[in-house]
This record gives sequence, structure tokens and C-alpha cells, in this order.
Amino acid sequence: MNTFDKLARVAVILCLCVIVLGAWVRLTDAGLGCPDWPGCYGELVVPGDPGAAAAWPERPLESGKAWREMIHRYAAGTLGLLVLALALIAWRRRGEPGQPLALPTFLLGLIVLQAMLGMWTVTLLLKPLVVMLHLLGGMTTLAILFWLARRPAPIAPPADTGLRRLALIGLVVLGLQIALGGWVSTNYAALACPDFPTCQGSYWPTMDFATGFDPWHGIGIDYEGGILNNAARVAIHFTHRLGAVVAAVVLAVLAWRAWRQPGLSAAAGWLAAALTTQLVLGVIMVMTQLPLSLATAHNGVAALLLLSVVNLNKVVRHEN
Repeated sequence: MNTFDKLARVAVILCLCVIVLGAWVRLTDAGLGCPDWPGCYGELVVPGDPGAAAAWPERPLESGKAWREMIHRYAAGTLGLLVLALALIAWRRRGEPGQPLALPTFLLGLIVLQAMLGMWTVTLLLKPLVVMLHLLGGMTTLAILFWLARRPAPIAPPADTGLRRLALIGLVVLGLQIALGGWVSTNYAALACPDFPTCQGSYWPTMDFATGFDPWHGIGIDYEGGILNNAARVAIHFTHRLGAVVAAVVLAVLAWRAWRQPGLSAAAGWLAAALTTQLVLGVIMVMTQLPLSLATAHNGVAALLLLSVVNLNKVVRHEN
């Protein structure tokens, strides 16, 4: 491996950690643990003196939440430096055979956007649309880094056009389901349906889709804890469940089709294992009232499921 490949692989691991840390921050209500950005109460580390928070009387210093938020920021900042290094190496070696240039350059721009979304997450008081886009940006960053690190693609017999198309469809469907999961989390709707397979004792509960999927709700609203009524939260959670069924069917068919293709059994196996784990975690989370460890793991396994689908897309296309 050259330096670019090594850095890309380190960045994949760090990005996965950043995603899990972000979930941990969100699930422990620490997203506003530091009410300013990029520092914390005007400092680059969490202040030890509660008096340092005097300028933010509406946000008294809670050291635990503040440190969780800053640890996430430090990790994300380190990831940004790795992506910058990848882009610089790519431009320096742009004339060498097989050296990708467009993706590292795009990734650098995406990281800049991610930093802005991180700032807006704080300044717009956890606005759900911004938080969800921040999550999708993190997942996209992870997918691109993995694509760059997974060079060259393993040798396998050419896949048929139908399988390549299905792999792409699976990636899109999974992306939409991850977005729905982010919308559930940012609107505090994870416990809107405390039972399974029913939701509040019904297979079609009372739901308010218009309010639940309103992307804006205005400026200056503090979204910590959520602002939606119960019917709106139920609509979000129920839609995520329906999306899980659709995604599970599409990805299960994809794994089965890939398993039957010579040379793709390993990639299909990873996809099947990640999908099964994610579905089981989702059900157990509902039945056990969303324990922090399982909820955080659900986010991490979603990232691994994404990587398994990206890997399959890479292999069936024979791209380096």
C-alpha cells in the first residue's frame, strides 16, 4: 500500500468512530452541551470553572455533556485533516496511473460542508433538517472513504447488468432508510411506538404526516427534546418501520442474487450478516425501550450495513 491507501484506511476507521460518537452525543442529549462553535463556552476545551458559562445563562455548563460534544468535535476535526491530506496527495500524484483525483477533491468539499452543518446544528438549536443532513453527510463521507480505501476491487467474474442495477437500487433504498432513521432520532420519535409489531396497540395508529414531515418549523426554535405532537412522532416512527420492511426485502434479494454469482459469496455474506443484525437490533430496541447501548449500536451497524452495500457495488463493477 502507498501512503494514500494507508491514510484512506485509517480515515475509514476514524469516520466510523465519528459516526458512532455523533450518535452517542445525540442520544445523550449532548448536542447543545457547548452552545457555541467551534469552541466550548468561548474556549477550545471544556472550561473547568462554571463561571465561564456566564455569557450563556440559558445554557448552564454541564461538564459531561460538554465533554461528549467536544470529543466528537476533536475526532471530526482530525478526520478533516486526514481528508485534506488525501486531497493534497491526490493532486500531487494526479499524473500517476490509478490515482483517483475527483473523489478526494469532492470529499474535501464535503468535509467543509460537514463542518458548516456541525456549526448550524448548534446555532440553529438542533434543527432536525440540519441534524439529519449532518448524519447523511457523515454516512456519505464514510462511503466515499471506503470506496477509496477498497482499491483495487477483488477479481470476480463479470456480474450481469441486472445485479449491478439491483446493487445500485439497494444503495439508494438504504440511503433513504438511513435518512428516515435520522429523522426519527432528530425528532425524538424513537419511542413513539413502544410495542411491536403493532404501534400503540394498532396496526395503523393515528398519525399526523403533515406535521411529522414538515422540514422547517421556522427559525429560533429550541428543538432539544422535540417539539412535535404524539401523532406526528408516530407518523415518523411508523414510516421508518415501513421503510425498514422495504429496505430489508430489497437488500435480502440483493444478497441472495449476489450469493448465486460466482466470486461474490463473501460480499453477499457480509451484507446478509449486517442486515440481519440491524433488523434484530431494531426490534430489540423497541421491546426494551431504547437502551443507550443498543441505540448507539443501531447507528454503528447502519454504517456497517452501508459499507457492505458499497462494497458489493464496488465488486460487481470491478472498479479500482
